[in-house]
Amino acid sequence: MKYIANLREGMHVSEVYLCKTKQIALTKTGKEYGSLLLQDKTGTVDAKIWDLGSPGIGNFETLDYVYVDADVTVFQGTNQLNVKRIRVAEDVEYIPEDYLPVSSKNIDEMYQTLESYIASLKNRYLQDLARSFFVEDQKFAKGFKSHSAAKSVHHGFVGGLLEHTLSVVQLCDFFAKQYPALNRDLLLTAAMFHDIGKTKELSAFPENDYTDAGQLLGHIVIGSQMVMAKIETMPGFPQKLAAELIHCILAHHGELEYGSPKKPALLEALALNFADNTDAKMETMLEALNGAGDTKGWIGFNRFLDSNIRKTEG
Repeated sequence: MKYIANLREGMHVSEVYLCKTKQIALTKTGKEYGSLLLQDKTGTVDAKIWDLGSPGIGNFETLDYVYVDADVTVFQGTNQLNVKRIRVAEDVEYIPEDYLPVSSKNIDEMYQTLESYIASLKNRYLQDLARSFFVEDQKFAKGFKSHSAAKSVHHGFVGGLLEHTLSVVQLCDFFAKQYPALNRDLLLTAAMFHDIGKTKELSAFPENDYTDAGQLLGHIVIGSQMVMAKIETMPGFPQKLAAELIHCILAHHGELEYGSPKKPALLEALALNFADNTDAKMETMLEALNGAGDTKGWIGFNRFLDSNIRKTEG
């Protein structure tokens, strides 16, 4: 199988991929064309059907497994498929597990590391709160392990939410050592919980798309509701500590225009915003660079980074 991560300009592919999205658009001259996002476990690739009227273009829908004949081209530094023929694949032509992008890191080992951070919390209320989700609630833990952190921008793969969360926790742990004024227990707990709303904002794979609650509320509001609902069942949980934790979750995007209901008003909220933004931006750029394959020089403008990017030479 020619996995998407291994595609190079000039290749011809005759493979089955998962059709993640399908749209009919118009060229500048008003001609209809198909714009697809195809996926396998190594990533995604844009695909275009320039001749929708061709007899080789069959009927298919979003989330169908499709057999594709296409040429690999490069557009703005990124691989793109020029589709010549496409049809719904037969059941015997694919194994579903080959089409779910998965973290390159060991999911169970990452989760054990996250649990070790929970065990390191000294505040018994915060440790009990974290344990109630990540240790004692097996259904939540199973879903958290397999969930993505985004639809497409960064960590959009099985285990992505766990990988991103653990990275943010580790960055926050470093901040707590570097800046002793930080309340480590509060900061690390906020890091663990900052994106749990994504378990309800995004549907499970292979769809991995926004739910109604995700569209209407967003993961920041959903996550703060989930945490507050649990706190309200815990007798004696300090109200000021609860407010500080919820504030960190609400403010973790840093700016109102980036979706945060509040701007950081606590040192811990500021540190969490920096850690979250650092990991998200680093992964976004890494995924863009890896997606460019062997491309040398400048890759092109990345709208999420708002910059033209290239790989480091040498």
